Amino acid sequence: MRIVFLTQYYPPEIGAAQNRLWNLAQRLAGHGHSVSVVTALPTYPRGRIFEEYRRRVIHETMEGPVRVIRAWCYGTKSTRFIPRVLNYISFVATSLLFAIWKLPSQDFVILESPPLFLGIAGLILSRLKRAPLLTNVSDLWPESAVAVGVIREGALLRCAVKFEEYLYRRSALITGQSVSIVDNIAKRINNNNVTFLPNGISPEVILSENQRRDARWETRRRFGIGNGFVVGYTGLHGLAQGLDTILEAAKILKAEPEISFALVGDGPEKERLMACAQKLGLTNVRFYPPQPAADMPKVFSALDVAIIPLRRHPVFRGVLPSKLFESMGAGLPVILSGEGEAAELVERAGAGICVEPESPACVAEAVRKLFRHPELCWNYGNNGSRHVLKNFNRADIAARLSTILTSETATPLPGEGVGQARKSIGAGAGHD
Repeated sequence: MRIVFLTQYYPPEIGAAQNRLWNLAQRLAGHGHSVSVVTALPTYPRGRIFEEYRRRVIHETMEGPVRVIRAWCYGTKSTRFIPRVLNYISFVATSLLFAIWKLPSQDFVILESPPLFLGIAGLILSRLKRAPLLTNVSDLWPESAVAVGVIREGALLRCAVKFEEYLYRRSALITGQSVSIVDNIAKRINNNNVTFLPNGISPEVILSENQRRDARWETRRRFGIGNGFVVGYTGLHGLAQGLDTILEAAKILKAEPEISFALVGDGPEKERLMACAQKLGLTNVRFYPPQPAADMPKVFSALDVAIIPLRRHPVFRGVLPSKLFESMGAGLPVILSGEGEAAELVERAGAGICVEPESPACVAEAVRKLFRHPELCWNYGNNGSRHVLKNFNRADIAARLSTILTSETATPLPGEGVGQARKSIGAGAGHD
């Protein structure tokens, strides 16, 4: 089959969505499909087009078996409304132009949302190429934007919700990265073709015990980390993560020099968080730049515990952060400061300690507990690794998606359905 991914974010950018989509595209190509990706010239997280891609409006290459077409967009690091809209709309226009020009007829268009604006290009492209549209929803938008205060009640929000639901209705198949996302969409639009497509881990990148031990000391030397107990956060430093909880927990633990915190990544909140840590005099907190996906197993090996905080809001009860799968896969015990689906996964797997969201005192107590009980750390880490390998193996997820796409003859047009409802594309739907 001919399959095209339409996504604004893709490697060499660093991030959860970029890594997941690259992996899925490569695996689908490995199943014999002709896979193309239409994406933007890389800008994240720098806010400007990477130097090696400058002075271009289009860049086309083969990455293994996958054809990648990168289109110009307006780059910005601003969180203000107008620059962000210009960023999204410019890519809608250029991606659609180059996809129409460069691509032959397709059997499926796979759209990554958010950004929701890209749905405009997805709908038009699927119609022109007479290919069913599969919309993958990794985050409910605009709901999540409302939760963090980016969008307020008003005409703009109403228009966004109407377009969101129109996009879902015109999609032949919708996949969501959590059960809560799937349930939310299915109830709102009365659509049976909404399927659970979780994130996962790649077994081939998991380090052996010997590799992990060697990488631990090498990475600690490179990061300037000593022999202490390190609690690590890896990923986006954004509004939804509620990373102030980590800083407040570090403040509580200032008097315990054996314990420190490492925050690895980038995002719109990073500069503010660094200034806040300095103001609080948190010498037990260190910030590091984002690391290439290929180096993340080594980064995890340098940590003793993974911490994953989420904001207190109903919309975040349905979030399954990609860093949760990665941390568990690396054999790290998890402290989850959140509730809902992510907490249920950690508890079901026996992979760590769950505390209420935005509770620094509870996070600090959980850190102390794991610091004092290394055998508990080992048990949690071992349980989590075993659970995600069995239930969230990316090879299995891609194989099941390939089977679903292949079983459809690509005859339905967008909005006409692609067959019977399916509950999950994940291996075992996340259950033992």
